[in-house]
Amino acid sequence: MQDWRAVRWGYPCENRTLKASTNHTLRLASLTPQRVQERVAQNMHDLTRILEWNSQNGFELFRVGQHFIPFASHPNFPYDWCAVHREAIGAIGQLARQRGQRLSMHPGQYINPSSPNPQVVERSLAELRYSAQLLHLLQAEDGVLVLHLGGIYDSREKSMRRFIQNLRPETEILRFLALENDERLWNLSEVLRVAEGLGVPVILDTLHHQLNPNGMDLRSAIQEVIPTWQGRGRPKLHLSSQDSSKRAGAHGDYVLLEDGIALLDALPSPEVDIMVEAKAKEQAVLRLWNDLRSLLLP
Repeated sequence: MQDWRAVRWGYPCENRTLKASTNHTLRLASLTPQRVQERVAQNMHDLTRILEWNSQNGFELFRVGQHFIPFASHPNFPYDWCAVHREAIGAIGQLARQRGQRLSMHPGQYINPSSPNPQVVERSLAELRYSAQLLHLLQAEDGVLVLHLGGIYDSREKSMRRFIQNLRPETEILRFLALENDERLWNLSEVLRVAEGLGVPVILDTLHHQLNPNGMDLRSAIQEVIPTWQGRGRPKLHLSSQDSSKRAGAHGDYVLLEDGIALLDALPSPEVDIMVEAKAKEQAVLRLWNDLRSLLLP
């Protein structure tokens, strides 16, 4: 088993210890410059606190909330957010680099570039452009924009072709983009095909792969995805455990020790980044570290 202390670890969007979030948002009906800027200020303040806390507590990855600039991609957004917030976002990006923090974003399931509906495609691209622009302003050279393949629609092959065709011209998105397998529709082999068509890396999600393995064990799956990261920084993986009270694929509050061990056992090298997707956020990672420490250290 690889040494968990040599892995880089992270968590998404908020910090329970600090009671800090990068996802402060508002209702669309309240979309005024003043209200938006109030939420952006909250998100910036909390992200700064989180980055400092992470660097002091052994974390090196953080996923910025998708609502960092609430409704930034909406056609009714009331001001030029890039111009207004460029300097402040740049300062946060500089802090992230100084503290050794790799940043990422992960638009939700409503982002579907493979949709046969042109309006859905355009809205999806607008949200992805916003995400890429934010990572650019944060000067996140090794930043990652995580995306699922979305729906199947009329057929798998047509959806895959549309996904590639619609994203291929989007060079700023592709600069950060990484594709992720899911627990129901798209297995790792299919995601690898699309990623190859776009020249982007693949993130393996362990829970999704457990539920949708397509005959591939975890070790083999990891060996498939690691080479896709050449030239894009350290390979990035997602770790989570099933919430036993919810639908298959729903993340639990914490990560089961056996799930963490299974991933560490399957790694060919500890030179990877692991994003823990658990509802308890950093507390889930801290508990996993304690469990591993108790099990492995004298």
